[in-house]
Amino acid sequence: MFAVFQAGGHQYRVSQGDQITVDFLEGKKEGDKVSFSNILLVGGAKTTVGAPFVSGASIEAVVKTQTFNKKVLIGKFKRRKDYKRTRGHKQPVTVLEISGINS
Repeated sequence: MFAVFQAGGHQYRVSQGDQITVDFLEGKKEGDKVSFSNILLVGGAKTTVGAPFVSGASIEAVVKTQTFNKKVLIGKFKRRKDYKRTRGHKQPVTVLEISGINS
């Protein structure tokens, strides 16, 4: 069984036991349980498509870590003006392990 759900403006296709990286979830710690109710599709023996969401369906997940993505480097350069700037950004993310899909 698999499901497609929406979290933080992104859509994810998951099945039980998968580990996914989503946008940072505020106020969550390692080991906390998270539930998502914005289920767009539940697939398996019988596929259910929501309009826009599947009613009564949810996804249960456990927070594994709160971490950061790889650093993205931004460089500015103007030729012949002795102007160079380098900046970086690390986006905070949450790693989840899917523990169950309720349809």
